Amino acid sequence: MFARVSFCLIVLALGSVAQAEEVRVAVAANFALPLKVLAADFERDSGHKMLVSVGSTGKFYAQIKGGAPFDVFLAADDETPARLEKEGDAVAGSRFTYATGKLVLWSANANLVDGQGRVLVTGNFKHLALASPSLAPYGAAAVQTLSRLGLLTTLTPRFVQGESIGQAYNFVATGNAELGFVALSQVYENGKISKGSGWIVPAHLHNPLRQDAVLLARASHNPGASALLAFLKTDKTRSVIRSFGYDTE
Repeated sequence: MFARVSFCLIVLALGSVAQAEEVRVAVAANFALPLKVLAADFERDSGHKMLVSVGSTGKFYAQIKGGAPFDVFLAADDETPARLEKEGDAVAGSRFTYATGKLVLWSANANLVDGQGRVLVTGNFKHLALASPSLAPYGAAAVQTLSRLGLLTTLTPRFVQGESIGQAYNFVATGNAELGFVALSQVYENGKISKGSGWIVPAHLHNPLRQDAVLLARASHNPGASALLAFLKTDKTRSVIRSFGYDTE
């Protein structure tokens, strides 16, 4: 009897392993840290394995169109996933907003950026970092902000552009730029900007940073990919996402 029960348990265990899937995720750089935190819970709870690539939304779009083997796309906007869905590269009806981001003018210098962003006017800096507006929605939001403040023409010569918001953050963190526009999630901890100095850009100065997730067409029958999208909608996951300074629906 014991041997029979043991054999059944082994069969069940093998069956669980056989059903586990690898989920290849393309994630916008601003969400890399939250996803790293969430990955451990997802893998433990689901048994699936997450393989993550980090980059800019625009570059991932080009890679997906070129046949890159991603299963799930976590973009930094809602337009790119919608475009992929319309073009048949993503599963219709799978798209949803997993987070709404916030833009921050940030410096590693604790005394440089004031709470109103007046440093942009006083001009006490040589370099202003931002992500490429053609590739990264946070970069586009930075340009919109400067345009609405009437400062775009004046400050464009000081731009230091990174391909992604991750690179823009690195420019500022390493001191190659005195300040720059980054994602709040990159500098947020325990309910506040945790290091340096920053100004959370008012939402009316740029288009909403609604970030959509979508199931890509190649993964339409991948249970691990579907499980990840369901996981992102849970209350527990949304609580973690909010802890990084995002809003969730």
